[in-house]
Amino acid sequence: MAREDQRDQEHPRYRERPSRLDGAVVWTLDVPPGRRQAARSVLPDGCMDLIWTAGRLIVAGPDTHAFPVDPRDRGSCAAIRFGPGTAPVLLGVPAYELRDHRVELADLWPRTTVRELTGRIDRAADPATALENFALGRAADTGPPDPLTAAVADRLRRGRSVASTAAETGLGPRQLHRRSLAAFGYGPKTLARILRLQRALALIHTGLPYAEAAYRAGCTDQAHLAREMRDLAGTTLGAHFGRYEASAAANSETPQPSGSSTTA
Repeated sequence: MAREDQRDQEHPRYRERPSRLDGAVVWTLDVPPGRRQAARSVLPDGCMDLIWTAGRLIVAGPDTHAFPVDPRDRGSCAAIRFGPGTAPVLLGVPAYELRDHRVELADLWPRTTVRELTGRIDRAADPATALENFALGRAADTGPPDPLTAAVADRLRRGRSVASTAAETGLGPRQLHRRSLAAFGYGPKTLARILRLQRALALIHTGLPYAEAAYRAGCTDQAHLAREMRDLAGTTLGAHFGRYEASAAANSETPQPSGSSTTA
């Protein structure tokens, strides 16, 4: 066996692809039998996930800080990551009820319904595709998310201010906050901070220096980005990207299950 092939079988492997559901991503994590992952945390990204693992369906709510993942709970899994504001319509639960939580789908829906769905995914040759097909069917039944909150997420993702977003969508401050809580799990200012941090991290991944990435993402300066990284991710830029580089060198998984970035 080639050394590279052996290494692939010894390390967890993360993969993702765009979903056929608008704005969503399908991801899988394959963990070799008997191997436990190192402890890590998932960074907030404004999204929610539906995760199938070991015959269970788990909903990952929107995070306001780095969420620690217990290595005992992260074996091989398949999941769909919903864009900001999408999952509450599909699940029938306001996002703020799931903020900073991981809950069994059976705690939200009738257990017989979840048992039948879980069994269907368990038996599927490709659990990720089976999960995606379920989400597509569910979306067809429930309809699209609120177009106003979709517009809010789109504008904040592109770096617009909360004030200009409110004006452009015709929502007053209280109405914007109320709709944001239901759709995203927190107010528009928190969502804007999280999306700005994700923009900065994505820019740094392309090779931009910290200061330039901070400026392009909408931070005042590099110090502002560093503070946001500590507040939202619980780590530093250097520690985060140092771990990312070490992970890539070891041919481990590409980070980022259930979130756009992970940290040690």
